[in-house]
Amino acid sequence: MARPVVAIVGRPNVGKSTIFNRIIGDRLAIVEDKPGITRDRIYGIGDWNGKSFSIIDTGGIELDDQEPILKSIRMQAELAIEEADVIVFMCDAKAGVTGSDEEVANLLFRSGKPIILSVNKVDNLGRVDNIYEFFNLGFGEPIGVSGSHGTGIGDLLDAITDNLPELTDEEYDEDIIRVALIGRPNVGKSSLVNAILGEERVIVSDVAGTTRDAIDTPFERDGQRYVLIDTAGMRKRGKVYETTEKYSVMRAMKAIERADVVLVLINGEEGIIDQDKHIAGYAYEAGKASVFVVNKWDVVEKDDKTMQNFEQKIRDHFLFMTYAPVVFLSAKTKQRLHKLLPVVQHAADHHSKRVQTHLLNDVVSDAIAINPPPTDKGRRLRINYVTQVAVKPPTIVVFVNDPSLMHFSYERYLENKVRAAFDFEGTPIRLFTRRKSDEG
Repeated sequence: MARPVVAIVGRPNVGKSTIFNRIIGDRLAIVEDKPGITRDRIYGIGDWNGKSFSIIDTGGIELDDQEPILKSIRMQAELAIEEADVIVFMCDAKAGVTGSDEEVANLLFRSGKPIILSVNKVDNLGRVDNIYEFFNLGFGEPIGVSGSHGTGIGDLLDAITDNLPELTDEEYDEDIIRVALIGRPNVGKSSLVNAILGEERVIVSDVAGTTRDAIDTPFERDGQRYVLIDTAGMRKRGKVYETTEKYSVMRAMKAIERADVVLVLINGEEGIIDQDKHIAGYAYEAGKASVFVVNKWDVVEKDDKTMQNFEQKIRDHFLFMTYAPVVFLSAKTKQRLHKLLPVVQHAADHHSKRVQTHLLNDVVSDAIAINPPPTDKGRRLRINYVTQVAVKPPTIVVFVNDPSLMHFSYERYLENKVRAAFDFEGTPIRLFTRRKSDEG
């Protein structure tokens, strides 16, 4: 099920990023412990009163002296208007209503989307009365918040969740593998979709997505049914949108949420750039099975070590996704294309793999015997037992005497032992440490 999308919109310097960080809490702090993952995220997951949603921070666009400020504000607002289900319009109590705020308000009025007006920097009682002038923007009662102090965030989250749509996902059988293609512009997503479907397709029909604004294309190959969730076939926009990472992220994250397996496309001719790491990071954070697809391999000058060297570069750049297999191909010539779907099916199988508790405990016991947990100030971590509690992705809970004694490096050691024993290639594993008394 895809999560609804919430976008925070407003002129620069109203505190959008601070509110964004307040809403997502410490979720991304865990991800940042993974070596190699980029830290400057603009997308996160919010949870409130049992409702989960994706949230976008549209802030952080660099402005130069040659670019009119309203042009950038308009671009941010338009992106949010097009892609979000709920929009948080953020203003600044300290500055009051500005012409830029009114410009954003005029854009939002025409959107037809639920708009929540929030006024940040209500940091003291003296600024409480300042929020009333924002009634003039026409969005009803403003919600005063303080990003620095955290006050009012609960009221804002109440308003957000009250306006979230009830999304219904397409009914697909459990045995259908849903595959999303993501990547920066010009990596060949559209070409790969066409190549996969090709002339050998057995079942193909275009089904318009529900609220997702994507095209799902079911097909069957060698007895296995798939659905391609195509983020590439969207209507073209102007150059400014093509080069705005936030735009591609908003599109990609919707496809990622609905997928079982995510194909992370890399341009083999141009090599790896930082934006590739950003995009792959969203698949990791969503807990999806993933496959790196190096496209345009036909135009790469090669010797007997080119493929090996390129794969090593992927491993060096994507240290947080060492589990993801790599497929080299050319969508244009269909060179090595036949290797892709078997790898996709392999990753999907592992994404839904479940290991019996007694087998898991045998592996962990052996791991402890080989390398006992280190001590911390004279106290040693004691692992009581482990159990798998979920699939998609495989999620394992480790019950211990004190979770604070579980060092990240030892957690990674246990994960590697589990991977070696049970073959989870293609899928992340979520490992959670709980105090034994937390079991019930």
